[in-house]
Amino acid sequence: MDDCIIIGAGPAGLTAAIYLARFHLSIRLFDSGSSRAAMIPCTRNHAGYPEGIAGKALLGLMQAQAAQYGAHREEQRVTGIEPDGENFRIVTDTGSYMARTVLLATGVVNHRPNILPEVHDPALESGLIRYCPICDGYEVTDRRVGVVGTGDHGTREALFLRGYTRDVTLISPEAEHLLDDACAAKLDAAGIVRVQGPCGGWAIEGDQLALDTARGRMRFDSVYPALGSRIRSHLAVAAGARASDEGCLEVDDHQRTSVPGLFAAGDVVKGLDQISHAMGEAGVAATTIRNLLSERQPIRR
Repeated sequence: MDDCIIIGAGPAGLTAAIYLARFHLSIRLFDSGSSRAAMIPCTRNHAGYPEGIAGKALLGLMQAQAAQYGAHREEQRVTGIEPDGENFRIVTDTGSYMARTVLLATGVVNHRPNILPEVHDPALESGLIRYCPICDGYEVTDRRVGVVGTGDHGTREALFLRGYTRDVTLISPEAEHLLDDACAAKLDAAGIVRVQGPCGGWAIEGDQLALDTARGRMRFDSVYPALGSRIRSHLAVAAGARASDEGCLEVDDHQRTSVPGLFAAGDVVKGLDQISHAMGEAGVAATTIRNLLSERQPIRR
């Protein structure tokens, strides 16, 4: 039986693995290969990398560090978490495993616009599509920016980006914007252009990303889809953990869910969707896990 099984091998899961392995605990880390961090071409606001670092490179360094201290990583997809007394049975595509504690670090999945992968992926790699204005708003300073979204969420993202550039256009993903009077007034006051959809005909044209709208074909230096995300909390919810209406797992100050012994960290918990924030939560969770296991049975070397 493992002391802890970690589900998810993004920045949160790998940070927890490093901590727990260095606590001399037996760790198993399940990696489905779908960390959102791997999509980041280059993050420049992660402390310690003044020239930036690619998401895959950062994950590779963290994987090597966890392995150095004995964390066991397996490329498997988890399909179930089953409480078993004070322990847990973890079910995967290939079998089941027992653990004294579980840490869920499965993150979220961004909703993408209706764009073909052969356009989306190179656009993402070159910064023509961006998903996190907190991460990379600085890179679009004084550039021509499109935001695909509507309602409160689209309004908030457009207003946030207005702090970097005067040239912001909010494009409805469907035929018409769904904006209340308050949102429309804020957008107008900020000088943000509103354009009806639907969006289509995406293509990289020169050094810009082009798309069709009700106003005709438009081109931008970067486009931010503001279409929300799917929170991957279903495994914990099925095991009895409480979550918000949006699906964010409810945790206390020590990252404990409502199920004893089941912890959560990173984007699956309501937060900033930031690497540094996820890593901080993972450090708290790992330390709490160590102390909980010591209370059950003193850890001795």
